[in-house]
Amino acid sequence: MKFLITGGSGFLGINLIRYLIERNHEIVSLDFAEFDYPDIKDKIEIIKGDIRDQTDVEKVFNDIDIVVHTAAALPLYTPEEIFSTDVDGTRILVEAAEKNNVKRFIHISSTAVYGIPDHHPIYEDDELIGVGPYGEAKIKAEEECLKAKERGMCIPIIRPKSFIGPERLGVFAMLYDWAKDKKNFPVIGKGNNRYQLLDVEDLCDAIYRCVEFDEKVVNDTFNIGAKEFTTIKEDYQAVLDYAGYGKRIISLPEKPIIISLKILEKLKLSPLYKWIYETASKDSFVSIEKAEKILNFTPKYSNKDALIRNYQWYLDNLDSFKKQKGISHRVPWSQGILKFAKLFF
Repeated sequence: MKFLITGGSGFLGINLIRYLIERNHEIVSLDFAEFDYPDIKDKIEIIKGDIRDQTDVEKVFNDIDIVVHTAAALPLYTPEEIFSTDVDGTRILVEAAEKNNVKRFIHISSTAVYGIPDHHPIYEDDELIGVGPYGEAKIKAEEECLKAKERGMCIPIIRPKSFIGPERLGVFAMLYDWAKDKKNFPVIGKGNNRYQLLDVEDLCDAIYRCVEFDEKVVNDTFNIGAKEFTTIKEDYQAVLDYAGYGKRIISLPEKPIIISLKILEKLKLSPLYKWIYETASKDSFVSIEKAEKILNFTPKYSNKDALIRNYQWYLDNLDSFKKQKGISHRVPWSQGILKFAKLFF
């Protein structure tokens, strides 16, 4: 089949493209960022364009069978960029897919649509209360998909937990950097909360099941996350243990740390935004029972497995990205003033 992958230059995009190449599919990547993967550049069609630009979008729908919409503006972008990309861009893509009789439009949403819930696990039919522009925009993007679904389109909606794996840096690069430099690593609060993650390979598997399974089965909404996970302290400790320097996870008092991080965020001295520091000490996990039952989804990686796999990729590729800067998941976020805190751990 012929796939259109929006956000093909991003972390999920490139992992999904490699996954699909292994299965001999034809691929078109649409992204406004450069596609800088020499290993597969000649194996796909690369189109540089913006999903918010209707002209750019209309150019890519040439015999496309399946759209996987991974493109999004992340929480570090401005509210205006988040809403225009995540909501307007989604609407433009859905309408173009409908106009061109695309068989399936797989929308990658986020568990950020649940906000900070008062119970766990979270189910697909729980209330949607997005926190901040990103969470709110993801809800509105889903609404655009539901409108098209009512018109007869097949639009599986996937809500993944924070996913990691090859090419993933962003905020996780802080943990890997401190582990590499033989440092203890601090967490907000006691670290006894359960925080579910997801390996990107498992996410690609879930997406592909929404391609292969019957339309009536997949035209639904699915939470996707790791099956096996423990606490933040235990899961992050696995990375420090793997690094082999005898370092430990250090618990920090929750309230004063959150107040400090709020101030640092306002002063633009820290990359950690509200969603990260206000949920880091809370339980955060979703039920994947629906995906297990309907899609026969069986995650391959636990939290610990995924973190260690990502850390080893980080070590193996350090020279290729250590000078890169930006706010995408594919580059290590600047630690700002937090890099000096490393001296005390």
